[in-house]
Amino acid sequence: MTGVLAAVGRDYPPTEPFEVGREHIRSFARAIGDDSPLYRDPAAARALGHPDVPAPPTFPVVFTQEAAEQVTGDPSLGIDFSRVVHGGQRFAYRRPVRAGDRLTCVVVIAEAKSLAGNLSLTLRTEVSDADGDQVLTEWSTLVVRAAETGA
Repeated sequence: MTGVLAAVGRDYPPTEPFEVGREHIRSFARAIGDDSPLYRDPAAARALGHPDVPAPPTFPVVFTQEAAEQVTGDPSLGIDFSRVVHGGQRFAYRRPVRAGDRLTCVVVIAEAKSLAGNLSLTLRTEVSDADGDQVLTEWSTLVVRAAETGA
């Protein structure tokens, strides 16, 4: 746990671009039970002022979770992924994610603290488009449960 606490502020290399496709968005909308034509029909999206089909607000979990694996899989931190549970997530948008975007993530360990023997780890992921413009920031909190002690 000490290695993680000392790693606050560490950033990881940018991910390979994630290409957002209309079918990605349609599938995600279907999976969350949102049948809005906004997420399926380019004409409906354009009628509402979007250049293409936008993604539902929680869609970035598709690619930010993969980016976070740089941290959870970092051997220098010694995180046992079998003990990791999702503690929370939030997004701050500059603009919507939309079909045709090529998005790159940079993950930073924003906070790490010990809570009752567990580790609370907050990651900040900066998401940028192909022009380098920031699209959104995502924060996710992971809890690494303490190892069980034998009796």
